[in-house]
Amino acid sequence: MKFTIIIAIAFYCIPWYSNAQSYQDARNHPCLKCHSSQTYTFHNELMDTEEKRLMNPYYILDTVALAIGVHNQFDCTDCHAFEYESYPHASNLKLEPLGTCLDCHGGDESFASYQFEKIVEESEKSIHHQIYGENFTCAKCHSQHTYAATARTSDNVLDIVDYSNKMCLSCHNDMNRYQLVSGHENPKLVQIHDWLPNQELHFKHVRCIECHTEVIDSLMVSHNIQEKAKAVKNCVECHTTNSRLKASLYKYENLRKRSKNGNVNTVLSNESYVIGTHQSPLLKLLSIIIFLATLVGIATHIIFRILKK
Repeated sequence: MKFTIIIAIAFYCIPWYSNAQSYQDARNHPCLKCHSSQTYTFHNELMDTEEKRLMNPYYILDTVALAIGVHNQFDCTDCHAFEYESYPHASNLKLEPLGTCLDCHGGDESFASYQFEKIVEESEKSIHHQIYGENFTCAKCHSQHTYAATARTSDNVLDIVDYSNKMCLSCHNDMNRYQLVSGHENPKLVQIHDWLPNQELHFKHVRCIECHTEVIDSLMVSHNIQEKAKAVKNCVECHTTNSRLKASLYKYENLRKRSKNGNVNTVLSNESYVIGTHQSPLLKLLSIIIFLATLVGIATHIIFRILKK
């Protein structure tokens, strides 16, 4: 497998090959000239006619997302069988299992910092794996076509939250995909979370996994999705100095670097500031001084009122 990847990278580096297979030139790409369009045209050999059909929306790929995804250096047939280059595709190809993340990333020292083995180990404990078994692979959440390591590259918390939550909502807000995994009706998210105050604000500023996973210090992102009965519903879990958010959402190195100027800067500039998680000693001291000064002022006023009478 590693040898195949090396060959693929080598071929990609050759100009004539990369130009012919470029995701940017979808019209000339053997796969994307169909899979990046709403329609596709093919020759019906049985009737000897040219026919045009609508593409299945689940098979339409975003070429921009492809080009900026982590796997943009590979071509379609590095993962899919070469037989897909002919159309109509052979029906038995759809039954062929795709490679998993560990097929490429497992046991490779160059990817050791990403802890793929640990991630797989944690995800196999999750409620998703308990219900769907071996069929619930990484690709159910992380599309191999478009996945981008936003949490490791973005310094904007809102971007990280938005990207992460869209993964969850791609199933939990899609009746068809949800039934494919669960086998029962899609839950109504708003009603289920009706206990949550300022629901819209929470959905925008906090990832679903903040409340629905078991936080693991050794992992950048927890992958052990808990059953709904174990979801965090205690406000203090997040709105305190020792917030679980510091061990999850605010764990990222880029956010720690951004906050090096001090907690005051974090409070004033961070769009995802959460009450209770960013306490500044200076601001706390100032608030105490102001509070005491207010009490002294009130006491002085009362004393002078009494003396005047």
